Amino acid sequence: MGKSKPSADYLGTLRRRYAAASKKERGVILDELVKTSGYHRKHASALLRGRRLHRQGPIRRPRARVYTDEDKRAVLKLTAWFDEINSKRLRVAMDNTLSDLRRQGHLRVSADSYRRLRRISASTIGRIRRAVRLPGSRRKGFTKPGTLLKRQIPIRTFSAWDDTRAGFVEVDLVDHSGGDSKGDVAQTLNVTDVHTAWTEMRAVPTKAQRFVFDALKTIRGRLPVPLLGIDSDNGAEFINNQLYRYCQTEEITFTRGRSGRKNDNPFVEQKNWSVVRRLVGYRRFHTRRHVDLLNQLYGRYRLYVNFFLPVMKLKEKVRIGSRVKKVYERPQTPYARVLACAEISQAAKRRLTAQYARLDVVQLKAEIETLLDALLTPGVG
Repeated sequence: MGKSKPSADYLGTLRRRYAAASKKERGVILDELVKTSGYHRKHASALLRGRRLHRQGPIRRPRARVYTDEDKRAVLKLTAWFDEINSKRLRVAMDNTLSDLRRQGHLRVSADSYRRLRRISASTIGRIRRAVRLPGSRRKGFTKPGTLLKRQIPIRTFSAWDDTRAGFVEVDLVDHSGGDSKGDVAQTLNVTDVHTAWTEMRAVPTKAQRFVFDALKTIRGRLPVPLLGIDSDNGAEFINNQLYRYCQTEEITFTRGRSGRKNDNPFVEQKNWSVVRRLVGYRRFHTRRHVDLLNQLYGRYRLYVNFFLPVMKLKEKVRIGSRVKKVYERPQTPYARVLACAEISQAAKRRLTAQYARLDVVQLKAEIETLLDALLTPGVG
């Protein structure tokens, strides 16, 4: 029969009896407490004499402090450099860039702190960040897209849609009307490769098909993978003869989502918020100056997003009763996913690797902030 820890009331009763008892009776009371609780005789004696506190529940001893204030300051600095991405993604970003940041002189920490940062877990990073509330950004969006489903209705097929191959992209326009639809307003053409999550952006003065078509061709030239397929919504800027004939000539699979079902393009819809809206928000941009500044900004931001920000991709969904558990792959940058693609030529991979070696994430972030300030300054345009 297992021993049970005595309650505070029971122990109080024994203490009062113990205080009024003779020496022989005290021995009997002490034997009773030892048999009931399983305590060591000396510990039980100390409890009865009131020389030791009785603890209810397990004894919790504080863990030794591992991470210092220097480590915490470094984690918060890294959080800012990597756009406040979640702790699991930040852990991967640190794996990729810590040595470069230290070599470039941006991460100035002691050797001991550097070793601790190399092994700090995502959970500990999360606890450090929760303890310090970071100031809100003026560029955060207000809503996030929900769980989205992939559907497409083929218009013309030269090869089957294959989400496991790089080169099949989803495209969409992000409106910059700021809630005022009057007049012509700038739009951002957002293009996301489904397999690698590589994302490209290009601003256009209106959603006229000629501007969108030219922007799409520009983005095609920037993609690190051959363009195999395009999936769009039913807007006239995409569903038109010019783009249709272009895809026929270039043998590009062209598909569209169902009418009125914007969630048929989940990958690009997600990037509309996490990339475009998170960067520039919901302000109104309507002048040529705005478009030029947006494209200068996107020219730097595309490098930052694709080379340095890891992405979590859904691996599978597991139903457990009424709950659905989502299992994610280990976070990877789009750049790392492109390098892992067998269909990408070695020459293209070498060019990407050389480009990555020339980049400085902290300098890139500073350039983005400077361009963003110019874009968001009142009166610009």
